[in-house]
Amino acid sequence: MSNLIKNNRYLILRRVIQIVILFLFFAANKWGWNILVGSLSTSKMFDTIPLSDPYAVIQMFFAGAVISSDLILGFLIVVAFYGLIAGRAFCSWVCPVNMITDLAGWLRRKLKIDEYGKRQLLLPHQFKYWFALVILIVSAITGTAAFEYINPVGILTRGVIFSMGFGWTWIVAIFLFDLFVMKNGWCSYVCPLGATYSIIGSKSVVKVLHNKDKCTACGNCFKVCPEVHVLENVINKKSGFITGIECRNCGRCIEVCYDEALKFNLKNFVKGVEK
Repeated sequence: MSNLIKNNRYLILRRVIQIVILFLFFAANKWGWNILVGSLSTSKMFDTIPLSDPYAVIQMFFAGAVISSDLILGFLIVVAFYGLIAGRAFCSWVCPVNMITDLAGWLRRKLKIDEYGKRQLLLPHQFKYWFALVILIVSAITGTAAFEYINPVGILTRGVIFSMGFGWTWIVAIFLFDLFVMKNGWCSYVCPLGATYSIIGSKSVVKVLHNKDKCTACGNCFKVCPEVHVLENVINKKSGFITGIECRNCGRCIEVCYDEALKFNLKNFVKGVEK
């Protein structure tokens, strides 16, 4: 049991955090708790600290909406946290859709779908950035925050707080898309929030550090990483940080690295690691 927990410690912690966040939103609506009120689009902690989804605020700006001071402050707080510290961690530690897509990925491995040689949809990783830009253009044309109508993060969050309604069909569609159509398809290739947090967190200090001297090139990290391309320039080649901006800081590569060649560390505070 201890090895099971050790080998899934970050996964377990991520699930606890994601479920607790959803529960706190639910408790605010159900029992009036003020720990976390609102949704992942816009919320307040303890009725004091505003938090705003950066992409939602940017959409509102393009749509020509009047943006309140609370939204702007919430935007700045979130951008500062992920930009300076956490990187793209929102996608793996906070976003509830991650639980759905991770389940699809796990089932995909168990069903060995990729081993059957089935041709899958191919999209470049840059697609989500272009999609994010198109959404902003649509927002400007329509005068609405266009993505929020189909944003699965908002749909799932509101579904837990209030009721899912027909929103479950969109969540199931994303699950099936990741399971049968494209491995890690939604989060890695489509989601504009993923694109936004990749850009915001590109210079953050919390990164995965690789030690080439300990690495035996077992390949376990490549099997579980949802953004495997971020590993390719470092693993088996050099000691150094995984600096690809699309790394989600999920910690799965660390959990399956039995050589202990990977760990979280603070970039710019560790000297002499590149070799």
